[in-house]
Amino acid sequence: MTEEAISKVKECIETIRPNLQADGGDIEFVEVVDDIVKVRLHGACHGCPHAAMTLQSIVENVITEVVPEVKGIENVEF
Repeated sequence: MTEEAISKVKECIETIRPNLQADGGDIEFVEVVDDIVKVRLHGACHGCPHAAMTLQSIVENVITEVVPEVKGIENVEF
């Protein structure tokens, strides 16, 4: 993945972050491996039963709309 695409992924995460923070959570960009974006959920999002749904329905949808080469999103545990 190009540096430009990674930069766009990071920008997407920054636009999503306030929504997660409003519910007591947060998201951190970790890395991209084989076009899979690795993130780490913090706060109320860490361990939340809805975390997988949030990653797929919100984070992945926003990022893949802007950066179509992204194949998926994975939460990296601490």
